[in-house]
Amino acid sequence: MQDPRVPPGARDRFEALYLACYPAVHRYALRRTDSVDDVADVIAETFLTAWRRLDDVPDGDATVLWLYGTARRVLANHRRGQTRRTALASRLRDELAAGQETAPADPRTDAVRAAFATLPPADREVLALACWEELTGPQIATVLGCSSTAARLRLHRARKRLARLLDTTDELPVMTVLSGEHR
Repeated sequence: MQDPRVPPGARDRFEALYLACYPAVHRYALRRTDSVDDVADVIAETFLTAWRRLDDVPDGDATVLWLYGTARRVLANHRRGQTRRTALASRLRDELAAGQETAPADPRTDAVRAAFATLPPADREVLALACWEELTGPQIATVLGCSSTAARLRLHRARKRLARLLDTTDELPVMTVLSGEHR
């Protein structure tokens, strides 16, 4: 069934254009990008533009030239976006580094970090939610998709396992060190 929004013959024209010009656009993008993901993005955006502006796409030998011009602009936009993302990431890294608190080294930190790393992923997650994100039992339950009782029980058991790994029965200092790990 023909989509009433698509003019008659537009689909056939686009399919013919795509089949005829895809290899050339693919080579063009491949030679100018660093990754196959970028190649795919450039091709997709180029042909999407061709579909949207099908009435502007010339016929004959000029078709591939028009697509090259479109791909060139797509690449330029892609590079500008990449530059913006890189600058933003750099700025965020700098802000995060400046915001790091330089607390005096706690000798227990390395031991807690090592013990935490040996816990099963489920224990690490529930402890991280409690210590790092400072969530309550009901909030942890929402994140984990379980009841509040189950969340509190998981947290209690994870704390006990961590304390056992550190050969201590006093969970408070361990949780304090863990809380300070990722603020």
